[in-house]
Amino acid sequence: MEIGLNHYLVLATILFGIGLYGVMRRKNLLMLFFATEILLNSVNIGFAAISHYYADLTGQMFAFFVIAIAASEVAVGLGLLIVWYKRHNSIDLDEMSVMRG
Repeated sequence: MEIGLNHYLVLATILFGIGLYGVMRRKNLLMLFFATEILLNSVNIGFAAISHYYADLTGQMFAFFVIAIAASEVAVGLGLLIVWYKRHNSIDLDEMSVMRG
């Protein structure tokens, strides 16, 4: 049995569902970052699979661009997370929603 385009797209859909569930249900900001990475990687799998199927490099270039954007997003997000943790000693999203001035 050969692995075809449908297999990759089903895998991407399953990973996207897992990432979406993680974004909706997580209370910890670090786990929210991980779920976002799963979402972005599922899109990359779809881009790369469709690009290979049509023998065109455009989808793979988009996937590379998404990886670069995700890396910069995580770097900035983790920096903000460290500053927040140093000030409040917690990274719980419920505590973040109550802003004190």
